[in-house]
Amino acid sequence: MHDAKKILIVEDDCGIADVLRLNFQDEGYDVTHAAEGNLAVQLLETQHWDALILDLMLPGVDGLEICRRARAMKRYTPIIMISARSSEVHRVLGLELGADDYLPKPFSVLELVARLKALFRRQEAMAINSRMEAGTLHHEALMIDPMAREVWLRSKPVNLTPREFDLLYYFARHPGKVFSRLNLLNQVWGYQHDGYEHTVNTHINRLRLKIEDNPAEPRYILTVWGKGYKFSLPAN
Repeated sequence: MHDAKKILIVEDDCGIADVLRLNFQDEGYDVTHAAEGNLAVQLLETQHWDALILDLMLPGVDGLEICRRARAMKRYTPIIMISARSSEVHRVLGLELGADDYLPKPFSVLELVARLKALFRRQEAMAINSRMEAGTLHHEALMIDPMAREVWLRSKPVNLTPREFDLLYYFARHPGKVFSRLNLLNQVWGYQHDGYEHTVNTHINRLRLKIEDNPAEPRYILTVWGKGYKFSLPAN
């Protein structure tokens, strides 16, 4: 029997937290609740979590800072942000800091559960793909190791965030194929975020800064005007 997935809910509204706890427990998850940011950071840094449900507005350390700290850790923890801050800027900021998904309050608890399950399915699919394609991918001066989740450029390590690695690895597995931003959100982020397509642009720009000799004239991740992006075919 598989161990229950451990979910950390970081939410200062105990009523909302209780509803989420009951619904997640009904799905068989092991749930812990932190009502303020300092306790959440302590729990995050001292225990393993399979997912983090994170409110933005918290007493103590706020949700954005908790997200930053989670993404600075070597272990990748799926994060869904929830917040009454429903403006576009906060949604985009949360996603660009590394959150996997964002739901503005008020939200459907059933939808939150469905999105969490989608994140787990994506994570499991990526793990299976990595095991199946365990060999290091070589593409000109780039080397990508899916098992170690490491990238080298001309034998020098490249420091990528987990999402940047997933994006690069997905591109490298499909050289020459054109993907729209919505395609990439669905395949790499694991859920289609309508209206958040520009977070793909941000991640691609950051990737280009790290792997391209001249980000303004990329050789790996190419823009296909009006359609999206593609990974270059290896030179003959």
